[in-house]
Amino acid sequence: MLNKVKVVICGKDYTLQTEEPPSYVYGLAKILEKKLNEICSTNSSVSAYSAAIMVALSTLDDLSKSQANLDNIRMQAKEYVDEAGKARIERDAALRDIEILKAKIEQLENDNRAERLKSGR
Repeated sequence: MLNKVKVVICGKDYTLQTEEPPSYVYGLAKILEKKLNEICSTNSSVSAYSAAIMVALSTLDDLSKSQANLDNIRMQAKEYVDEAGKARIERDAALRDIEILKAKIEQLENDNRAERLKSGR
C-alpha cells in the first residue's frame, strides 16, 4: 500500500508516494533539511539547488562506500563459511582416523594378550 507523505524541504512542499511509513519519510526529510542548511549556512552564496547537488553527491559517496563494505563483509562471511566447511570435513576425517586407530590399538592389545597367554607370561 502506498502512503502519500507531504514534507517541506527548504520551504517547498513535496508530496511523495512511498511504501515506507510516514515517520520514516519525515525523518529522512529532516536529515536532508539539516544537511542543506549546514551547507547553505557555511556559504551564503550557495543556492538550495547547489546544496542539494552537494548533499546528493555526498550521500551517493556514502552509499557507494557502504555497498563496498557490505560486499567485503559478504566475501569474508563466505570465506568463513568455506573455512568452517573445510574444518568440518577435516574433523570428520580425523574422527574416522581416531576410530580406526582405536580399533588397531584394541586389536594389538588383544594380539599382545593372546601372545602372552601362549608364551605363559
